[in-house]
Amino acid sequence: MTNALLHLNKKNVLNIDLKDFFDSFNFGRVRGFFIKNNHFKLDPHIATVIAQIACYENKLPQGSPCSPVITNLITHSLDIRLASLAKKYSCTYSRYADDITFSTRKSAFPRQIMGQEEGQFINGKELKSDIERAGFSINDKKTRIQYKDSRQDVTGLIVNKKPNVKKEYWRTVKSQCHLLFQTGAFIKKTVNGDVEGNINELNGQLNFVDQVDRFNRSREKSPLNPIYQLQNHGQNTTPLLSGREKTFSRFLFYRLFYANTKPTILCEGKTDNIYLKSTISILAEHYPKLANRKTQKNPYELLIQFVEYSKRTRFFLQLYGGASYLNYFVSQFDKHHRYYKAPAPQQPVIIVLDNDSGSLNIVSKLKTLDSVTTYPATLKKDDYAKADFFHVMHNLYIVLTPLNAKNEPTDIESLFDDSIRLKQHNGKCFNTIDKRDEKVDLSKEAFANHIINAQKKRLILIH
Repeated sequence: MTNALLHLNKKNVLNIDLKDFFDSFNFGRVRGFFIKNNHFKLDPHIATVIAQIACYENKLPQGSPCSPVITNLITHSLDIRLASLAKKYSCTYSRYADDITFSTRKSAFPRQIMGQEEGQFINGKELKSDIERAGFSINDKKTRIQYKDSRQDVTGLIVNKKPNVKKEYWRTVKSQCHLLFQTGAFIKKTVNGDVEGNINELNGQLNFVDQVDRFNRSREKSPLNPIYQLQNHGQNTTPLLSGREKTFSRFLFYRLFYANTKPTILCEGKTDNIYLKSTISILAEHYPKLANRKTQKNPYELLIQFVEYSKRTRFFLQLYGGASYLNYFVSQFDKHHRYYKAPAPQQPVIIVLDNDSGSLNIVSKLKTLDSVTTYPATLKKDDYAKADFFHVMHNLYIVLTPLNAKNEPTDIESLFDDSIRLKQHNGKCFNTIDKRDEKVDLSKEAFANHIINAQKKRLILIH
C-alpha cells in the first residue's frame, strides 16, 4: 500500500523486475553480510546460525517472514543509489522485493533511466550499472512504462487517481463470496487447474480490499450533509456501507455466525471475554469440549471462539459490546441468517448476558418471539430470568448469569467470591459487592487484567 501511494497521479510509471531476486541471496551472501556490514559485524558463528535459520536449500526462501527483512538490509545500498538516481532526474523511486518502480510527472520518461525505441526498452547506463553492481540483473521481459491514459499498476494496485484494486481482482473475490454464501464452498482457478477455495485466503483478500477502501475513505472530505455522519445512524451502520463493504460484512457474519467451525461466544464487553478465557484455562481438564490440553509451554487450545469488539465490528457487524448492541444483533439475526443458502449451521452462537436491568430489553424481546424455547421448558415468561439458557432461533442461544441464592439479579463479576474481589493491585481491590465504590476501587478492566488474567493460575473461580 505505502509503496503504491508514492506513485499516485503520475504521468509515467516505470516497472522493473529483478531477475531471480530471492535466488540471488544464498547462504554465503547472507552470512557474509552480517559479518562485514558495519551496523552488525557479528561473530562468524552467530552469523552462521542466523544464515542457517533464514536459508533453505542454500538460499532465502520466498514467503518466509525473514526473507524480505534480510533482503531489505542487504539491498539498502542499492535503494540509496537508485533513490539518488531518481531524484537526479525528477522521479520518485520505490522497491517492493524484486519490483522496482520509478514514476514522474514529466510528459516523457527520462531516457537516462529508461528509453524506448521501436517498442524496445533500453536501460539507462546508470540504472543498469547500479543494479549490476548490487549483484542483480533486470528482467527485460517484465519491463514496462505505463502512461497516464492507460491503467497504471504498482505492485497490484491501480494508482492513476487513487489506490485501488484491479476490477478483475474484485470481480473474482465477489464471485467467490457469492458461491460460498450459496453453496458453502467456492472454486479457485490456479495454473494447475481449479482447486477448492480456502476461506482463510478469501478472508485475507477481503481484508486487503477493505484496507484500500478504508484508506480512500479516510482521504475523503467529510460529507456536507450531516445525515451521513456515523453518530446519526446509531447501531445500524448498513446505510454507510459501500457495495464492497456490504460483501465483506456478509462474509464476516457468514464466517462468525453462520458457518462458524467453533461455537461463537458474544459477551457484553471485553472484560467478560477475559473472565471466561481465564476460567477455561484453569478448568480446561474438566471441560474437554471447551479446551484441549496441549503442552506445558502452550497449556490449552480453545475449542470455542470469542468475538473481540472494535470499531470495525461496529462498522461491519453492528457489534460493539453492551446490551443495546446485542439487542440489535438479536433483532437482525433472522434477517441476516436467511440471506445464505449454504448448508445449515452446525455450531451455536451463544450470547452471555448479565442477569440484571441491562438485559431487560433483550429478555422482553424474547417474550415476543414465537421461536424462543426456554430450558427448562416449563418456565413461564415472567420467570425467564431463572432460565438456564434460551434457544432463540436457528443456531442462536442466550445464557444469563444465574440469579443468586435470594433470586436477585447478578452480573458476571458477582460470580467471584470475596477472596478474589479483595485481591489487590497497586493498593486497590475490586471490593465486596456491598462495599464497592467505582470511584476508588479497581475498574472492571483493571480487575480483569491484573487480578483475573494475571493471577489465573492461583485462583479458584466460583461458577
